[in-house]
Amino acid sequence: MGHPPTPAAAVATLVGGRLIGDPSIVVEGIAPLDRAGAAHLSVFSDQRYAGWFARSHAGVVLLSPAFEDHAEGPTTRIVVEKPMDALVGLLARFHRTEPRASGVHATAVVAPTAVIGDGVTIDAYAVIGDGAVIGARSWISAGAKVGAGSVLGVDVRLHPNAVVYPFTELGDRVVLHSGAQVGREGFGFVPRPDGPARIPHVGRCVLEHDVEIGANSCVDRGSVDDTIIGAGTKVDNLVQIAHNVRVGRFCFFASHVGIAGSSRIGDGVQMGGQSGMGNHVSVGSGATIAARAGVISDVPAKETWSGFPARPHREQMRTQAALVRLGKLVRPLERLLARDDANAADASSDDTAQGTAS
Repeated sequence: MGHPPTPAAAVATLVGGRLIGDPSIVVEGIAPLDRAGAAHLSVFSDQRYAGWFARSHAGVVLLSPAFEDHAEGPTTRIVVEKPMDALVGLLARFHRTEPRASGVHATAVVAPTAVIGDGVTIDAYAVIGDGAVIGARSWISAGAKVGAGSVLGVDVRLHPNAVVYPFTELGDRVVLHSGAQVGREGFGFVPRPDGPARIPHVGRCVLEHDVEIGANSCVDRGSVDDTIIGAGTKVDNLVQIAHNVRVGRFCFFASHVGIAGSSRIGDGVQMGGQSGMGNHVSVGSGATIAARAGVISDVPAKETWSGFPARPHREQMRTQAALVRLGKLVRPLERLLARDDANAADASSDDTAQGTAS
């Protein structure tokens, strides 16, 4: 469970904020403005939520100096420069932590040659392969599997049914959510007269420190080269990262992103939901790929691209605007053509009538 109830004055001290109002109000949890009660802490950081703030029943609200004199809303307020950053620090304090047993469950299968660090938890029906190394304080949840020869750093968390294929390397504090699979063979085949032949994948799959892989996402190992996910990169659910891909540090990939083989992605790249990259394409550091964009050519650093095929966002918007204007031009042209067709039909009918009379 989380920490015990905390007075507003103590919360203000924890976040380094300035308290306005009643310091004795006790905070028992955190909730959004529209659902918070008298024992909840909430946050007001955007003018769009001014209506919710005005009607909120939260006991204490974190807010920025710009909103501290807001006429309506809860009167006990903690003023901080960055309310959302302060909230992140408090969430762990009030969050209900998942119970964790110590040691190895009786139903887990751990190879005799595996090396298990101090303070490791291995839950029911987990499987640890030959020669695998599990770093100190790591937590292997129920049904998760670590393949032979894989190396996991310290404080790694594998959620239920996550799979680490053989000879995969995970850095410290890596998190794999349920159903995630890393280090599997990539989608590589050679066409032959008797059918496609699989290309053996002998490269590595390396997830550096603090990488997080969402539920049911897949990261393939390299064919000859390595697949490497840079430190601090966060991958959402249902994402596919193919063989030989190199991803930089602190990238963010939203759900349904697909990255084809041998692509190169720099540091700090953000990819929106359902966007994708073709193979052997590069995206420069700090670039943003909008949702549903299809990248089939190299993207320069720090640019925002959108659409399919993806192009610079402003150019894409101008193209879309031009199509809208073109639609407005097409309709009167269609009416004009229809009128000309009708006039031609009338003229043809008159000519036919004159010919018959003569």
